[in-house]
Amino acid sequence: MPYAAITYRVKPGHEDEIAEIFAKFQRVDTPDFTGGDGEQAGRLLGTAVFVKDDIVVRVIHYEGDFSAVGRHMAAQRGVHTAEAELQPYLAEPRDTSSPQAFAAYFRDATMRTVAQLTVDTHPTGAPAS
Repeated sequence: MPYAAITYRVKPGHEDEIAEIFAKFQRVDTPDFTGGDGEQAGRLLGTAVFVKDDIVVRVIHYEGDFSAVGRHMAAQRGVHTAEAELQPYLAEPRDTSSPQAFAAYFRDATMRTVAQLTVDTHPTGAPAS
């Protein structure tokens, strides 16, 4: 099951305030999400948020169509609440006020995947060196 990471820059020195925003984050109404056609497109399996100095990284563990994840998140009240609370700490303002604007931010902030290693891809039975 794949992972994705979203990154954004924040004003340094506000790690505790940012951590508090995510500590009270309202989870999505359902982990299941649909595609543009309304059919089941995947499932959120988990997320994690990391902050250090001026960088926040959100790691998303999912299955299915990643482009549908952004649409799903754009419709979540908790996401919009967190976005509003994060605004004063962002190094660069962003527009997430509409589903289209949120989807554009989500797409543009996605980090390039360079490796994804899981137990499923582990070469079991390989001789120890």
